Amino acid sequence: MAAVLFFVGLGSLGLTDRDEGRNAEAGREMFETGDYISPTFNYEPRFAKPVFVYWLMTLSYHAFGVTEFAARFPSALFGLGLILLQYLFLTHCRGPVMGLFGAAMLLLNLEIIGLGRMALTDSVLNFFTTLALYGFWLGLYGSGRERHALWLFYVGMAFATLTKGPIGFLIPILAAGGYLWLTRSWSLFRERGHPIAGLLVLLTLTLPWYLTMWSIHGERYTTSAQGDTIGRFFGAMEGHGGTPLFYLPIFLLGFFPWSGFLPFAWYHAYKSWRNANREGLFAEASSAEAMSASPRALEWFAAVWLIGGLIFFSLSSTRLPHYIAPLFPAAAILTASFWHRCVTDPDAPGARAALHTMISVGCLLAIAFALLPPLYARFAPKLANEFPLAGQVGLGPGPYTIASIFLLGMGLVAYFGLSESRRPAAFWAAGGSLALVVLAVTQLVFPIVNFFVIEPPQRLAEVAGANLGPDDRLIIYGQPRPSLVFYAKRKAIMIPLNEEANIKPYLTQPGRTMILLPNALRGRLPFETMDYPIVLERFGYVLLANRQMINVPEEAEQPPIRIPGH
Repeated sequence: MAAVLFFVGLGSLGLTDRDEGRNAEAGREMFETGDYISPTFNYEPRFAKPVFVYWLMTLSYHAFGVTEFAARFPSALFGLGLILLQYLFLTHCRGPVMGLFGAAMLLLNLEIIGLGRMALTDSVLNFFTTLALYGFWLGLYGSGRERHALWLFYVGMAFATLTKGPIGFLIPILAAGGYLWLTRSWSLFRERGHPIAGLLVLLTLTLPWYLTMWSIHGERYTTSAQGDTIGRFFGAMEGHGGTPLFYLPIFLLGFFPWSGFLPFAWYHAYKSWRNANREGLFAEASSAEAMSASPRALEWFAAVWLIGGLIFFSLSSTRLPHYIAPLFPAAAILTASFWHRCVTDPDAPGARAALHTMISVGCLLAIAFALLPPLYARFAPKLANEFPLAGQVGLGPGPYTIASIFLLGMGLVAYFGLSESRRPAAFWAAGGSLALVVLAVTQLVFPIVNFFVIEPPQRLAEVAGANLGPDDRLIIYGQPRPSLVFYAKRKAIMIPLNEEANIKPYLTQPGRTMILLPNALRGRLPFETMDYPIVLERFGYVLLANRQMINVPEEAEQPPIRIPGH
């Protein structure tokens, strides 16, 4: 199931803007130039992210060619690896039933599936932070050769740091350190954790690339890196702010359908920790046997991992929905343990309330999707500058189909879950409805969005790139779309709205000049472009040129327009 949800149709959607386009193009430029040290975007240094994901993309481009599938393949592969890791870890620690519940809950939610299907750093980051923390747990409480798993704590942090910077070691350290503090297990970690040697492993794997970047780019790199790490924590960047409560609804929706269980699961873990603390269990925490024998110790670990990370991300000034994805494995452990208790003990406290919460959220989502088409029709004209056909293209049957799936799924959850004898089947009803929603989105909604919104300017960028020489120019005017550089496969000049005057200097330079923009914005271009003919048009986007193109591929011609919903 995981392979189907991650890989089917992986390359059928054009790259989205902005992060997917930037990451995929940075990997493509590394593939093209052979410079495996300094990532670039639009042939300028890109310091926002470390290098590891671009290495993976370069390998993928070598294997599959420069395509959307290849750009997303590392995310899907590591997403699949994350689910397998979750299953193996929980099966080892708590048996195959918990392994199945935990892996399925980690897979069947909107955030993990979405990140596994996008050319972002987060799926790879999630794998390595989870590997680090599971290595920490196994090494701390294992026996014999299993203790060597603690080295994965340092190796996982190292590769996570090479994937997304300091957050790669901050999340594991917050989770592991918080757990050691709450259970008073520092002496056990000092005995088994080899912290000095582990730190050397971490530095040995990460410092060579960072020091090489510093030696090449100097203060320019360190200043930019500080801005993208410390700067993001203390100040909202690129308009990605929000209140400290930003992540509560994100968790509610992103971890649906299991988010309804999460408050109850976390509270049960907290209550059992409090009781254990009162009983003096942690006074003997230096003994690995004392802690590993506790059936709730893994839940305490997951609860600290979850709440510590959530507090950290909530305190950060820059907030985005996918930032909290490294906390989802912990959430899946908690909810899987809670659900296992609900199934094995019909009188488990909180079971019915958790199911009611899940059903309520699912019904709200059904209402939201049912209202999406009329809301879209009302606000579509305001989107015309960025999506030229927004006022003309409907959303088709997708939103109503998704709403129906949610309603049917939640009806089945109520039928099965609220009956003690039928309760186990509610798990499959909830998970199955989520899987069907994902398939409906990919098969019904994405094709329309791709055909009319994402793909049109990308096809024009491909044509422009094929017709421009090294000394020619491609100007992209309007909303910034980094993905267009990927499709043009050449440097582009990005001119935002209200900066039309910056176009003029390029118009007097020798050679061919092409301008890609929404047709509605053509009247805002400098007067000197008025005689530039439209050499190609596609669903509200136009490609202008001061000279006729050499080659117009047949597939780039405007296809017969098909407007769903009309």
